[in-house]
Amino acid sequence: MLHTRDVSGDRPLSRARSHHFFNRGRKIFPSGVTRVTVERQPIPLYIARGDGAYVHDVDGNRFLDLNNNFTTLIHGHGFLPVADAVADLLHRGTCFSNPTEHEIALAELLGERIPAIEQIRFVNSGTEAVMFAIKAARAFTGRAGIIRVEGAYHGAYDWAEAGQSGSPALWGEASRPASVAAYRGTPPSVAEDVTVVCFNDVESLERRMEEVGGRTAGILIDPMPSRAGLITPRTDFLDALQSAARRHGVLVVADEVLNLRQSYRGASARYGLAPDLIACGKIIGGGFPVGAIGGRADVMSVFANDKGRPLLPQGGTFSANPVSMVAGRVAMEAMTEAAFDGLECLGEQVRSGLHDAIDRAGASFSVSGAASLFRIHPKKEAPSDYRSGYATPVENDVTSALSDHFLHRGILLPNGAAACLSTAMTAYEADAIVATFSDFLSTPAAHEFEASR
Repeated sequence: MLHTRDVSGDRPLSRARSHHFFNRGRKIFPSGVTRVTVERQPIPLYIARGDGAYVHDVDGNRFLDLNNNFTTLIHGHGFLPVADAVADLLHRGTCFSNPTEHEIALAELLGERIPAIEQIRFVNSGTEAVMFAIKAARAFTGRAGIIRVEGAYHGAYDWAEAGQSGSPALWGEASRPASVAAYRGTPPSVAEDVTVVCFNDVESLERRMEEVGGRTAGILIDPMPSRAGLITPRTDFLDALQSAARRHGVLVVADEVLNLRQSYRGASARYGLAPDLIACGKIIGGGFPVGAIGGRADVMSVFANDKGRPLLPQGGTFSANPVSMVAGRVAMEAMTEAAFDGLECLGEQVRSGLHDAIDRAGASFSVSGAASLFRIHPKKEAPSDYRSGYATPVENDVTSALSDHFLHRGILLPNGAAACLSTAMTAYEADAIVATFSDFLSTPAAHEFEASR
């Protein structure tokens, strides 16, 4: 018997087929999965298909999807215009060693919308986009150093990872955060090249820039750090960052792989930041692998090879492949200014509803986020930096209980990460999210958490 899930109440959750696939996976994959970000409660849910705002697992359970492949699917699942365009393309070839018109069309669309993009290069992932943006800053300035924000996630390049996962035992003083390596065996030289600053701390930023600015190529900034807490940027912090960077000849590198979905022109434009380079990904691929590095024409010239070997060679077997280019163009064309405005209104409905539920219950929770993004924190005040948002063991426990509560009511709520909405959602789904959270606040797990405060 298939158990059809919806958001109207708690129903039995069959996992027999997911158990079967997980047992197979454990024989061939380390820990049974191919991404460390795959959540288990207590095993992964194996997905069979998605349609619109919902996914269906292999056991027949149906869930409202607030993950959307880590914020990638801004139109939800199976978006018909993308599906039709890709299906038509597949019969004519999926990848070539030569360029196609499709990469020009997507590049022109992004360049017309995003103020920071004068020229652009395509790669295959957000990690690659950030990596080549860092390399471009180095090639342009002739310097090696990087400044980055504590706790922000920027992919899997060594120099982007250092400082993203510090803990109280390792992170050092707030005025001088440690450049904590992301994995055992990281070359010690990485820490020497990476300077970490606290988000929204103007004084620390300016002091550290004075100390290392002369050897720094770029300052890497996510305008609203997602994994660090979906933290709202202070205007004076972004102003100080940009001013200090200009003073020391340091390039501002905006990582908008996730936060490009914040507006028609992206997050930097939304918050008044004017980066020299910008890394994009996720929504610009329409559900297919993609990344892009864009920026000022003079900086982007480090990739040029029309006059000989470039300052920064960059290639990639699947870079600018037609499938990703066509899917991305179609998805982004559908994200008109009106579509972004609609998502913004839906996001505000969710965030306001969550705030109201917290106020009614007098609960020790807060909400952060903007546009189509939100995050629920088990803290009375929304965090202003990574450290104030760092979860204690008790807070981690209640966050896990919250995700489990949502799961058993037919909603996939990422555990402690950014949750996102899609254009496939309506006021019905927004109300369901708020109602499910409100219901959670009356559970024993929430009461035990409040008693521990």
